[in-house]
Amino acid sequence: MVPAEPRHDKAVEQQGGLAAKGRSGIVGLVRAIPIRWRILSVAALNSAVVVALALLIWSGAKTLGSAWDDVRQVRESDKILAVLESKTGRLQNLIHRYINQPSPDLFAEIVLLREAVLGTLSTRASTDPMLSGSVDELEHATERFLSGFGELRTLQTTIAKTYEDQILAPAKDMAELYSVIDGATGRREAQIWPALGKSREAFTAMLVAANAYYLAPASTSADEVRKNTDAIDRTIPIMIDLADNDQQRDALLRLKTRTAAMRDGIGNLSKLLAKRTDLLRNAIDASQAETISAIDGLSVKMRQREQSAQMTFDHTLSDISRKMLSIAAFFLAIIIVAGVIIALSIRLPLRQIMTAMRAIMAGDYDRKVAGTDARDEIGAMARAVEVFRKNAIAKRDAEAELRASKEKAESALLELNAAQQNLIDAERLAALGALVAGVAHEVNNPIGISLTVASSFARRADMFDAELRSAAPLKRSQLEEFVRTCRDAARQLVGNLHRAGELIQSFKQVAVDRSHAERRQFSLSEATHQIVASLRPVLKRAPISLTVDVPEGLVIDGYPGSYGQILTNLFINAANHAFPDGKSGAISIAAKLRAHDDIEIIFADNGAGMTPDVQRQAFDPFFTTRRNEGGTGLGLHIVYNLVTQRLGGRMMLESRLGQGTTFRIIMPRAAAGGAGRGEPDSETTQWPTRTMSST
Repeated sequence: MVPAEPRHDKAVEQQGGLAAKGRSGIVGLVRAIPIRWRILSVAALNSAVVVALALLIWSGAKTLGSAWDDVRQVRESDKILAVLESKTGRLQNLIHRYINQPSPDLFAEIVLLREAVLGTLSTRASTDPMLSGSVDELEHATERFLSGFGELRTLQTTIAKTYEDQILAPAKDMAELYSVIDGATGRREAQIWPALGKSREAFTAMLVAANAYYLAPASTSADEVRKNTDAIDRTIPIMIDLADNDQQRDALLRLKTRTAAMRDGIGNLSKLLAKRTDLLRNAIDASQAETISAIDGLSVKMRQREQSAQMTFDHTLSDISRKMLSIAAFFLAIIIVAGVIIALSIRLPLRQIMTAMRAIMAGDYDRKVAGTDARDEIGAMARAVEVFRKNAIAKRDAEAELRASKEKAESALLELNAAQQNLIDAERLAALGALVAGVAHEVNNPIGISLTVASSFARRADMFDAELRSAAPLKRSQLEEFVRTCRDAARQLVGNLHRAGELIQSFKQVAVDRSHAERRQFSLSEATHQIVASLRPVLKRAPISLTVDVPEGLVIDGYPGSYGQILTNLFINAANHAFPDGKSGAISIAAKLRAHDDIEIIFADNGAGMTPDVQRQAFDPFFTTRRNEGGTGLGLHIVYNLVTQRLGGRMMLESRLGQGTTFRIIMPRAAAGGAGRGEPDSETTQWPTRTMSST
């Protein structure tokens, strides 16, 4: 019994060995066939399946044809209904848009769409066997829908004429009467001014509400018109009592009449708008709903017929599917057997290639790829992987060189950033240096004159002292001449020293603002005049006139140093580029308060202007039209960054060649920039993403 088990195991091993040998023999036989022919054999089996299935499908094509014709006819009819529904819905939307915003283009589109709807009903729908019985009903509903549009057009014309004659005309007269009353009031402290101001505010609000009511009727807008009209009526008697002359009284009486006309016009407009709303609801929307209801009824009938055809179609398809499943199962078994044999002939060589690829991906480039000597397609793949391995080795070496190059590039970038910051600091210091040189030159004149007068006065005093000590008696004329000389000298000394003191004080304030860059509240008018005073020396070197129109009382919570640098850079930019070669011209600086508590500053010149190409690059860093003359191209770039980042505003440029340049700066009264230096530093400065031009 004991020796029997080894004999059994040996028999099993022999059977396994025979099976493995048989499988290896089949695989070896298959490997003798090129891979492309192995794959084509599977494709041939698939083609046989396709042919068998095609014959089966063709046998059921006749049955499916009839059912499909019914389904197709239903879907074609459904498309016609969808087109009609879409066009009538769009026609309704266009009519509503035309009522709100009449235009010839909208009217032309409505007429074209109307013809398209009627054409669809008279041609496509009337020839469709499923829709021909309901065309009359659809045409009747559509005609009622379109006739309502004609009535709406007539009513809209009446509304527009009423608005022109009874709203805009009285409003124009009232605006002129307010101007007459304003002109007849000579003094701003007159008692009529408060009531007149309230009345004009009510008139403006009333006109805005009337326009809103006309464009988009709403009860709130109508109530606003009536409320402001009543406010005007209440102020008129008060202004009549406070009137200073007959011209004011006559204008106020006429204003009262036009206000009553305005109230009547609003009432008439309200009635016409209400009538238009009813017409839209009853003639347009109701007819559109009737048309949609008829289309929905037809859709239900077509769905029922489509369901019947679909059932026939589904039954035929189910029968074909059962037969196809049987054929597919038979051929699938054959394809699986052939696929397993072919897979065994490819699996081992591919596994060797995958092992080599994993080694390459893991960084083991020294391991060569096996099977490169084989002459079949897998051998070609092995040779390609070997090429990939060699390329990976080359890539590794190239990456090492690239890392070294990257380190050098980063070092160069740091040097470039440092050079950029040095250029920005140099531009800022150059502007400040020009300011200091100009102020020093300007202060030197009154100081020099004062020194000359003082020296002359000292000599005259010595002469008078000698006359007093002489034996000759002192004459009255000599004393009067000495007193007159003293008075003239004192007057010249006081005037010139006072002028020098003003220049020094202005420069001191600007210099303090530049150096400290503290955020504080300052008067825009006072700061502007101080900066202009420090720029006056530049004007004396060129025939440029400068006008300043900044109203008093505009207090800014921001950075006066940044504001000073903005004006200085703009002024120097205009002096160098707008008026080259000492040409004469004019520069103006103006400021005004805008809505939302913003301030608009306008810096304009009538100089050379800019071309479109220059305007597009004006705020770009390092762009200048005078590169050969020492320009850095940073002046306007610094201005742009100060306005947008430091002060939280925006900057616009308008210029035409030969017609001057205008810079518009809009900034909030409370600056949005954070604390820090007065100029943007190299770490936070960003190039402007939208450039508009100059240099």
